[in-house]
Amino acid sequence: ALTVSAAACKTVAINLKHTGKLPRNAMGHNWVLSATENAQAAAKDGWATGLENQYFKPNDSRISAGTKTIGGGKSDSVSFNLSDLKVGGDYTFFCSFVGHFAMMKGKFTITE
Repeated sequence: ALTVSAAACKTVAINLKHTGKLPRNAMGHNWVLSATENAQAAAKDGWATGLENQYFKPNDSRISAGTKTIGGGKSDSVSFNLSDLKVGGDYTFFCSFVGHFAMMKGKFTITE
């Protein structure tokens, strides 16, 4: 779970580091944020878009933020404005690589 304070920061930066050794096409990971009600459908729809689209649909309005899909030893970052999200909203972060959603997800909470 991740909790951020809207009063303490206006922008959030997520830094993702893949500590494994496998390449991104074999065992890639990313970090994607969505409203919880849309997270599973956004992840599932993203699988069909392929690695070249980071396993999420381009311009998918259900996705608030997302990193590139990275392989072992690589890293990526994403920054986003908290003003685009709701304090107290129900958000989930997840990995949208095929099959990872079930185990690689958590709650993202914004407090005042």
